[in-house]
Amino acid sequence: MEKYVDVIKVIQNNFSRLSKGQKLIAEFIMDNYDKAAFMTAATLGATVGVSESTVVRFANTLGYDGYRELQKELQELIKNKLTTVQRISLSKDFTDDENSLKQVIKKDMGNIEKTLNEIDYHTFQKAVEITLEAENVYVLGLRSSSFLAGYLGFYLKFLLDSVSIVTSGPNDVFEQLLKAKDNDVIIGISYPRYSKRTLDALDYGKGKGCKVVGITDSLISPAAQYSDVTLIASSNMLSFVDSLVAPMSLINAFIVAIGIEKRDDITTYFEDLENIWKKHGVYDTNNKSKN
Repeated sequence: MEKYVDVIKVIQNNFSRLSKGQKLIAEFIMDNYDKAAFMTAATLGATVGVSESTVVRFANTLGYDGYRELQKELQELIKNKLTTVQRISLSKDFTDDENSLKQVIKKDMGNIEKTLNEIDYHTFQKAVEITLEAENVYVLGLRSSSFLAGYLGFYLKFLLDSVSIVTSGPNDVFEQLLKAKDNDVIIGISYPRYSKRTLDALDYGKGKGCKVVGITDSLISPAAQYSDVTLIASSNMLSFVDSLVAPMSLINAFIVAIGIEKRDDITTYFEDLENIWKKHGVYDTNNKSKN
């Protein structure tokens, strides 16, 4: 695997000496290596606005015999994405606290912008419809994706009658999906490095006839092959942490869309909740500043 990680490191190390056109190629590959891996030289060139020959020279400049060799290494890279240790080795841009702060926030902003530009509205609406029509909703996300799953499940429980958050607790994920059936939906959240347990659970759910709404980073993500509808939110971050800002934003939009559809049903419900919260002091209502 280490051999294939070098393709990103080689680009980083040679970036300063690349031509203007080659830098455009380099930036695109570093931000979109999962897409670039399956683009021809002509398609990659057209995408960034350079000629096919510039793409070939770019590969040669990096020391590859041709673009096909570079492409092969990119394809090997995305098979398992990057290990945590390998991500650390690629974090050369984050050299000090001030630079890290700016670079990480800029990267998160870029992920949100990319997600906004590429989201398919009709697919998004289809995911909302599938969820609203389901008898039971299972929200599944493990490891770092568990935070996203917990957040989504927390709010969906206010909006829908039967929502379960599938966790990696005492009961195995398969036991928690044991009663799932063909009029249920599993919302599966999976980001690199993709949890095998999540993928196995999605496969299990599909076998029981469940609809699957996938939330992941790419249409070539392993989770996408199990999904009836796939929502894409970018998570690119060449560091040892995952960038979950864009997925969280997408999930917020999903929750709001569900809420809009259920607005008439939940108004009374939330009025009752407000009375309960007030009676039992769930929230601090003393807003007076203390000297």
